[in-house]
Amino acid sequence: MGPEPLYTLRFVYPDSWQVDLRGEGGTEEEHFLFAEGSCQGRITGRFRGANHPRRRTDRTAVMNLQGFIETPDPALILVDLQGYGRSFARSQELYAAAGLSSEATGSRRQVVGFARHVSEHAKYRWLNDAVCSIVGEVRSPVGVPSDKIKQADVRLVFSVTEMIWEPPPE
Repeated sequence: MGPEPLYTLRFVYPDSWQVDLRGEGGTEEEHFLFAEGSCQGRITGRFRGANHPRRRTDRTAVMNLQGFIETPDPALILVDLQGYGRSFARSQELYAAAGLSSEATGSRRQVVGFARHVSEHAKYRWLNDAVCSIVGEVRSPVGVPSDKIKQADVRLVFSVTEMIWEPPPE
């Protein structure tokens, strides 16, 4: 058994705030962003959340996103997403190494991380001890100068996959 695809999460940040912390070691950023979107797949529903990431001096964003998925059942699933939004330079380096450089990827950054879920609904209770991986992208509009892009125009797409337990080697 291997990883099992769980859902694709697509969202935007319609509202955001930022504080820059300048010091001897460079500038870090603290952000607060509201998230709105939806997920499709084994879990389907409306997504809402808030991300409070920190952007390090190496331009890596440390994701700290909590929210919820409301399913059509109806059920409520709380979500905790942690990980890294790789810097633009690092993302471009990795796209090139994988042979994926293109006009589209030229305006994107990579996201990697993990997700945890909690639900009291019987259909989704199995999520309460599941660990999931995240691979995704921050997709800025193509052909628009970065100083002209509004946060609400940036789309985020995450593939969330359940990690299936297997016994370790003897």
